[in-house]
Formats: sequence, structure tokens, C-alpha cells
Amino acid sequence: MKKTGFGFLRLPRLDAADEKRVDYDLLNRMVDSFLEKGGQYFDTAYTYLGGISEEAIRKSLTERHPRNRFLLADKLPGYDVTSYEQCREFFEESLARCGVDYFDVYMLHWLNRENYVLAEQYEEFRFLQELKAAGKATRIGFSYHDSPELLDEILTVHPEVDLVQLQINYLDWDSPSIQAQACYETAVRHGKRVIIMEPVKGGTLAALPTEAETLLRDFDPSLSPACLAMQFAHSLPAAEIVLSGMNTLEQIEQNLKPMPQLSPQEEHLCADAAALIRSCTAIACTSCGYCTGSCPKQIAIPDYFRLYNDCAREPGEDWKITPVYQGLALRSGKASDCISCRQCEQHCPQGIEITKWLKKTAEVFEG
Repeated sequence: MKKTGFGFLRLPRLDAADEKRVDYDLLNRMVDSFLEKGGQYFDTAYTYLGGISEEAIRKSLTERHPRNRFLLADKLPGYDVTSYEQCREFFEESLARCGVDYFDVYMLHWLNRENYVLAEQYEEFRFLQELKAAGKATRIGFSYHDSPELLDEILTVHPEVDLVQLQINYLDWDSPSIQAQACYETAVRHGKRVIIMEPVKGGTLAALPTEAETLLRDFDPSLSPACLAMQFAHSLPAAEIVLSGMNTLEQIEQNLKPMPQLSPQEEHLCADAAALIRSCTAIACTSCGYCTGSCPKQIAIPDYFRLYNDCAREPGEDWKITPVYQGLALRSGKASDCISCRQCEQHCPQGIEITKWLKKTAEVFEG
């Protein structure tokens, strides 16, 4: 089996401004190509795209290919659970949406300090164990966004989990906020296999600042930024799957190619590129979209932050970027519409001070 997994969060769209209008013609061809090239692992979650992701799994994968051709991972939104019984309600709905009668991997979604308290309160780990015993989940685990200390605590209390899904890429490897290396090493110390998410950091490591892109081109003109990022993740020994949120056939082609181990020179290249990227990136947004579902003003937060970063890197291009912002603002809330309720910040895995940056975005693009 290929190590690359197909993440069903960033799907091809019929309308660039509406992530829920999936281009099924293209997605079907992508799924077919992924399987033909040796890929097997597909990843979704109950909350991805408001449930559209699970429906897309059914329409593009499970209704079109035999069950033994693929492995399917899904996640329980434990942070929305208010009783032990509700865990099963969410699980059964996910099975129906996906069109399957079991999952190869079933996880608690997005554990952090706050969500772990809920997981213990409603015995969500016990629920996972019962699913595994009943053959409804072949392996169990959780996706994680918090400190290595908390991860060590969870894995000590719950050694029964099989794997952990972590955000790992060369930009976050030694980040003081994400602490990807320390979290990875904690999982390894507990003997857990690792599923890697965000290896290209939501596209950040595919479209580099000019200085970092020049660094890569000088090292090897044939080395694409996205390929280097994927290669970094693939080179970690405990990484079982490296998820990629692909939305083009070209990405399928690129990510299913053999991924050689990083050389020492390439490891240094990643570290140097990370330093340059950090110096040029104002907002460390991965465009996961977790913030937008809770926004009462329907502000296109990830899109605006991407434009802000573009403007910060190339301030002389603001005259080109501002009309793009204005076009987006016609279809969604403006950055200045933010009422500082901070619901978005409660859902941000990166811990970004979203309200602060929305004010700065409004200053740049709204005068």
C-alpha cells in the first residue's frame, strides 16, 4: 500500500467560493486514479464540510468501488457529544453517510485539553473500545492538537489506542506552538503509529515566498516545494500514512510517486526554508476552515488571511490583491464585520488570534 492517504477536506469545487459544491466528475476521476496508482487510505470526519465530505466518500468511493479496495478512516466529533449514547448516534450517522458498515480506522476528532475533559466525561474512549470489539472499527485512535505533555498524559491513561493523527510538516517541526517533533516523539515513545495531517500545511509549503522558492531552486531546479514537504513527512519512520487534501489530478500524480528518504542535505534545506517562510508569513493559517462554521457573520476568514499574507509578502502588489478581497466580500462578511465573539478562535487548531488579525485585514483592504 502507498503511504499517501487521500484527505477528504479540501475537495475540488464547482464554485471556488463554495466549498460544499463538489465537482464530482473530477473527484470521481481523482479517486479512480488514486486507487489505480496504489493508494488505499481515505480520511474523512463527521464535521468536514458540514457532512458533505462523508457524502462525497459514499458517492465517489464506496458506491463505485468494492469495500476490499480501500481503507476508510472517520472521526467522532467528541467535542459536540453531550452523553455516552450520543456517541453511537454520531457513529451510525457517519456509517450511513459513508455507505459502509464499519470503518478501518475510527478516531476521536481534535483532542486538546478542553476536548479531552469531555472525552473522559462521556467515556468516549470506552466507546471506541466497544466498536473495536464489535468489529465496527478495525483500529482506533484520535487526532490531536495540543502539547506533547498532554499527549503523554492521554497515551499513559489510554494505551488501548492504536494510532495518533498529528499535524506534522517541516515548518511546524520545531514550532514552539505546534511542537510537531515533540508530539511525534511522544507518540513513538508510547509505541503508537502516526497518521500525519497537514504535511504541506494547507498549501503553505506548496506556494513558497520568493526567497524560500529561490533557495529550493538553487538546490535542485527539479524539486517542487510540495514534493519536498511530502518527502519530509514520508521520511519519518513511525509515519504510517501521510494525508494530503488533494483537489487536482496533478496532485494525485505527484503524491503517489515514490518518496525517497530525505538526504542530510535535504534535511538542512527544510530547516533553512522553514526559517525563511516564518520570516515572510504573518498569519500561520492552514485554511482548514474550522473557524468559518461558527462565524455568525459568515466571514471568509481563511481566504482573507491568505490575501493578507500575500500582501505582506508582496506589498507592492496590493493594487492587484485588493479587488480580489472586494469580490470575496460581496459574497460573504467583510473582515470589519467581526463582532469579536471569538467563537472562531475556540475552533482554530493553530491557536491564531483571529479577531486581532481580522482587524488588521480590514485596515489593509478596507482602508
